[in-house]
This record gives sequence, C-alpha cells and structure tokens, in this order.
Amino acid sequence: MFFRLFSRFKRPFLSLSEQEILALAISSEEDDGRIYLAYADALREKYPHSARVFEDMAEEESHHRQALIDLHVARFGNRIPLIRREHVRDFPERKPDWLIAEMPIEKAREEAEAMEEAAHRFYVEAAARTQDAATRKLLGDLAIAEKSHESLARRLGEKHTPEDVRAEEEQTSRRQFILTYVQPGLAGLMDGSVSTLAPIFAAAFATQDTWQTFLVGLSASVGAGISMGFTEAAHDDGKLSGRGSPIKRGLASGIMTALGGLGHALPYLIPHFWTATVTAAAIVFFELWAIAFIQNRYMETPFLRAAFQVVLGGSLVLAAGVLIGNA
Repeated sequence: MFFRLFSRFKRPFLSLSEQEILALAISSEEDDGRIYLAYADALREKYPHSARVFEDMAEEESHHRQALIDLHVARFGNRIPLIRREHVRDFPERKPDWLIAEMPIEKAREEAEAMEEAAHRFYVEAAARTQDAATRKLLGDLAIAEKSHESLARRLGEKHTPEDVRAEEEQTSRRQFILTYVQPGLAGLMDGSVSTLAPIFAAAFATQDTWQTFLVGLSASVGAGISMGFTEAAHDDGKLSGRGSPIKRGLASGIMTALGGLGHALPYLIPHFWTATVTAAAIVFFELWAIAFIQNRYMETPFLRAAFQVVLGGSLVLAAGVLIGNA
C-alpha cells in the first residue's frame, strides 16, 4: 500500500522531455557503474577473478555515461537536470550496497544480467521517445550494446574466470554457505530435536495432561532456541574463523533449535493423550531422519553412520524421558 501511495508522486516515463531522458540515462549509468564496483569490492577478497569481471562491467558503464554526457552538453549545455530512477514510475530499482555486500556470487551474476536486460528495455523505450537524430542514434546504439551485454557477465566470466577458477569459487561459496547457515542450523536442529525429548516425554507420562505437556515443550523449545542463538552469535564474530555474520549464524541456530523442539511439542495440542503421544513420536522419527539427511547432504557424513548416531542418541534421550516420567 505504501509503495502505491509513494508511486503517485513519481513522474510517468512518457512525461519526460528529451533532456530529462538523457539526464535519467546518465544517472542510471552512474548508478550501475557504482553497483558493479560495489560487487567487485564485495567479491574481491574471496572471488578475485569475478571481481575483475565486475570492474570491467563498471568500465563499460563509464564509457556509456561519457557518451551520454557529451551528447547532453552538445544539445542542452552543461547543466544536467537532477532526475534519477527513483523519480520515475515503474523504473527498475537497484539494491543498496549493504544488501550487495552479503549477496552470493551466483546471485550477483544473475543480478548483473538482469540489470543489463533492464537497461536494454529502457534505451529501446527512450529511443522511441526522441525526435533528434543524433540522440535517437546514440540511444539506439546503447540499446544494441546493452542487448549484447545481456550475457556480458557470462562472457567476461569466461575471460576472467575459466572453468577451473569458477569451480573453485563455487566451492568457496558452498563452503561459506555451510559455515554460515548449515552448521549452526544443524547444531540447533539436533539440540532442539534431541535435548527436548526428555523433558517433553517426561512431562507427558508424568502428568498425562496434554496441555501441561505442550506448555513444557513450548517453554523448553523457545528457551533452548534463545540460548543457542545467543551462544552461537556471541562465541565467534566470524572474522578469524571465516564463518560469516554472527547474527545470521545466531538466527539460523536459534530458529532451528526452536523448530526442532516445537515439532514434537505441538502434537500435544491434541486433547487425547495417546493420539498426541503417537503423533509426537512419529514426528520425532522424521526430525531424526532430516538431521541424518542434512549431515549426509552437506557435511558428507555417510547416511547410515549419520542415521545410526542420530537415532541412537535420540532413542536414549527419549527412553530417559519416558522412564523419568513413569518413575
């Protein structure tokens, strides 16, 4: 709703004069060049070859910008009107630098190609709106250039990032994903799924009250999630270990811990005790299978060994909870 409200105060593209179209093209090329340099800065440490790709793309945008400025000076003089993409209705927006800094490398390549495609569409529409021959020719030439640049990230990638380098960068990207999200999330899921088994099933068999059992499970899950999240975020800032943002790791660990416990706590919203207990036990089976699958998929642990470890640990904790609850 808010976006629709603010869009009313933006200019329709059809209302722009030829001078304003040139000014918009200049500011857009400036923005795109800065964005490509931001990509390069964000990727340089871990992906130096891909950083060079985006530096080359920024240089291309600089050439386009200079050609547009020269044309504007020749036609309208030195004063360029201040008009940017955010002033024009339905004009494609760009992500701010603080989002670019955390963008995966493949996503950065996809965004670059999408930017070139959007620039091509803009120049096609802009050329159709102009009457001056020189302006129309330049905008048409830029439209052709941007069309050929739709795969610019890919073509420059072939120049600077051959197959062996790209494979190495993709491996680095996968490793970073595992360190930042998978490892903390897996630890949280294991802790939430296994450690809450004993209190939940102990409460269930001790009270035979599904509502009280649910409250125990809810408090244990939420408490464990908060504890694991803060512990993960506080014990390592990621600068020396290279494990990434502590906030992201803390959220991954905390959320997965809470979900792991809530999975077998929620069935106790069912009023019938044995129906709730059998349902919770079935969910525990799927939770343990999910843990084994993640270990096999991302940590390269043999599935049978991962399943044996998880099932054995979970069974012992579950048995302890049932025994204590029946004591």
